[in-house]
Amino acid sequence: MSDIEKVKKLREATGAGFKDCNLAIKESNGNLDKAVEILRVKGISKASKKMSRDAKEGVVAISGDEKKTSIIEVNCETDFVAKNKDFINFVKEISELNNKNDSNIDELKKAKMKNNITVEENLVALIAKIGEKITIGKTKTISNSSSINYQYLHTVVKDNLAKLAVIVSLETKDNSDMVKTFGKQLSMHIAASNPLALESNLIDKAIIDKEQELVTEELKNSGKPEEIAKKISLGKMNKFKEENALLTQAWVMEPKKKVQDVLKELAINDLKIKEFSRIKIGE
Repeated sequence: MSDIEKVKKLREATGAGFKDCNLAIKESNGNLDKAVEILRVKGISKASKKMSRDAKEGVVAISGDEKKTSIIEVNCETDFVAKNKDFINFVKEISELNNKNDSNIDELKKAKMKNNITVEENLVALIAKIGEKITIGKTKTISNSSSINYQYLHTVVKDNLAKLAVIVSLETKDNSDMVKTFGKQLSMHIAASNPLALESNLIDKAIIDKEQELVTEELKNSGKPEEIAKKISLGKMNKFKEENALLTQAWVMEPKKKVQDVLKELAINDLKIKEFSRIKIGE
């Protein structure tokens, strides 16, 4: 096999540029396996220089079925790369592996892809080829034996890839179209309203404390008497909790009602919202 043929084969195997492949073939004295290793080492070097940059674009992908569903976020630097064929194929494949590994990032990185190379190594090679920082962001798997998962993708990039993804898990033995419609609408509501928790008492304490700090500071500068300021503060905090807990949010389909009102109106005794996850690029 001539050197030109070896360069061509190396390009097909690694996706690296002609110049890099040509240099690797010369450096390895024509040994293809060694040339692949040389490019991988150079890829790691190239990738490390890019890891200090911001990666706020990208896609989120949903995989799995109605019993076990996963979301994975993969970030890059530009929206142009988020639509790149190699990037999209990489995300699609690791989204399936993520579902198999229950969103365990450490296990995912060690998992072998179709080319028999680990996710971590393929990620490094992709960074070297594309020339942007690429990172695996948030992940979440929802799997409850007694519930059904509903999903929603907003601003779809391609197939199961989008800019925002939602999974919501409903527990009930009722398999009617009414429940299915509610599940789909609820996932859309979560996408639009961005609840922080299912109920107000489940909102992260750090978020509550920060909001209280902001409200206190705001009222301190208002010049209002202490007793009145306390009442205003209490009202503001109650409103914050109400607007950020899923059950007490205004239902996007009919804002005069709350989500919990719609749930009651369905009159399905065993229907419960078990859990949900919402992941948006850049948040």
